[in-house]
Amino acid sequence: MAAVTPVPAQSRLLMSGNEAVSRAVWESGVRVAAGYPGTPATEMLEVISTYPDIYAEWSVNEKVSLEVAFGAAMAGSRAFCAMKHVGMNVASDALMTMTLTGVAGGLVIAVADDVGLSSSQNEQDSRYWGRFAHVPVLEPSDSQEAYDFTLAAFELSERFQVPVILRLTTRICHVKGVVVVGQRSERPVAGFTKDVARWVMVPGAAGLRLPLMFERENRLRAEAEISRLNVVETGSDRRVGFVTSGPAYMHVRESFPDAPVLKLGFSCPLPFDLVRRFASECDQLVVVEEVEPLIEIEIKAQGIAVSGKDILPRSGELSPNVLKPAIARLLGEPLPDVVTVAPMKVFPRPPTMCVACPHLGVYYTLAQLRNVTISGDIGCYTLGFGQPWNALDACISMGASMGMALGLDKGRADSEKDRKIVAVIGDSTFLHMGMQGLLDIVYNRGNVTVLLLDNRAVGMTGGQNNPGTGRGIHGEEAPRIDFSRLVKALGVREERVHVVDPYELPTLFKTLRQESKIDEPSVIITNQPCVLVEDYRARKPFKVAEELCTGCGNCVDIGCPAIHVTRREKVIKPSGKEVELNFVRIESAACTGCGLCLQPCAPDAIVPVEMLAMPIHVVKKS
Repeated sequence: MAAVTPVPAQSRLLMSGNEAVSRAVWESGVRVAAGYPGTPATEMLEVISTYPDIYAEWSVNEKVSLEVAFGAAMAGSRAFCAMKHVGMNVASDALMTMTLTGVAGGLVIAVADDVGLSSSQNEQDSRYWGRFAHVPVLEPSDSQEAYDFTLAAFELSERFQVPVILRLTTRICHVKGVVVVGQRSERPVAGFTKDVARWVMVPGAAGLRLPLMFERENRLRAEAEISRLNVVETGSDRRVGFVTSGPAYMHVRESFPDAPVLKLGFSCPLPFDLVRRFASECDQLVVVEEVEPLIEIEIKAQGIAVSGKDILPRSGELSPNVLKPAIARLLGEPLPDVVTVAPMKVFPRPPTMCVACPHLGVYYTLAQLRNVTISGDIGCYTLGFGQPWNALDACISMGASMGMALGLDKGRADSEKDRKIVAVIGDSTFLHMGMQGLLDIVYNRGNVTVLLLDNRAVGMTGGQNNPGTGRGIHGEEAPRIDFSRLVKALGVREERVHVVDPYELPTLFKTLRQESKIDEPSVIITNQPCVLVEDYRARKPFKVAEELCTGCGNCVDIGCPAIHVTRREKVIKPSGKEVELNFVRIESAACTGCGLCLQPCAPDAIVPVEMLAMPIHVVKKS
């Protein structure tokens, strides 16, 4: 990305929550920012990388990104780290100890929860980490607050020498609003001060830090009681008072404009006295929070009567369509008329890969194998579970394909001794958390064939760079990992490592069939780039010569979205078996000429676009 154009002080800009956080990071004088791509958090690092004066990097995983940011904070610089909710699971090992050491420079960790599961494998609530690690949690409810709370988070972090979690959700990250912004304030950097008792967390030193952590938490709770981030809004209808935080506040305010609301921007530690005073002003108290009942449980533990997940769902966004009927039932009122927008009836569009995606040939080939279990991973290639391939049997988390494959091998039933075990993983995911799994397979002599799909991009999140692309976060040249040498260094024997072109189906199929028969670890590395990155070179498109098409439908099994079935016909073969013929066309405007569909085409009916002007006998001969 190009550097941003400076704007005057106190400018009003239309910004998403991610952009607003990034702006505030720059204005706060941050020196170091790190992260790993993951929707809905990705844009924060992308935007930060365009600001001057900040060192920004895509780290190999979230744990490393937090450690980089923490190192900068130890040195006295302000630092920032961003990740999606499942990324905090990876980073938590570091988090749970740095909460004991504290920080010198301000450290803010932006964690973006995917409420509603728009692009994630689970819907966890990252507010738990504040309770677990005894660190403060701030929850903005719109873009302006995302900006304001980020500024406040750095001030809070430095004042209490503690990492601060900025908890966002998809609704905050991607929705835009007008934000009033300022200018950057440079911060002096004190430098690293050696203090073994603080920074070296052996058991003896950690034990001495525990009382300090609990004492700090008490001071933070007192701060939350008076924080300007926690706001009481009075209302004329006191039958129900709402305690809420984050974007759920917007839903409450839209649904019940006359109700009193306690809006918790500084939600951890919870300000119990403030809640108690607010509860005394309402007939009933309801907690509206996404998604787990954290605040509700803590309020109940204080002996305060409150409703929450007994009337509201524990998953998804708490929109007015959810809130209004729930409160009506609580009050014994008739259910309100809820305005819903009926979804448009459109042609079904199941998730699929891009035209000419190098993963298409991989899954087409896997679909031809028999007696195989395929362990998958997180990335574009996760879509291999669907039609027309049906060639992925398990997927849970980043890098898990390796360990699952080994477990499938070691735990197989006696009746499955001949079953082949294949693991599929992408380049960035392999570097993120897959290398250790492959090492475990080698060390424990697993009988697993690994397909390492190197498409030179973090594809699913938008094509970001990683150590396998040869470029840094700004697109600058960087060292590029040689995956062949890397897997050999992890112990895979040289003769069991193959680099193949995924567009060459016969070679891919032969290699995969050969290696899956070998009783030892093997790795097949594909070597074609994602079609959406600059490394990809499109070729001349193809079309179907309708006069030659027999309806065999083999090309449809590739799964390329540029191929469309135009008509279906059922015919009876001489054997008496009924078959369905699928006649197709290719959208030449979308086709990039990868040639995958040519290879299974029985009648050779797929030809370059320019050949369709020739006589049919010439086309067929060619």
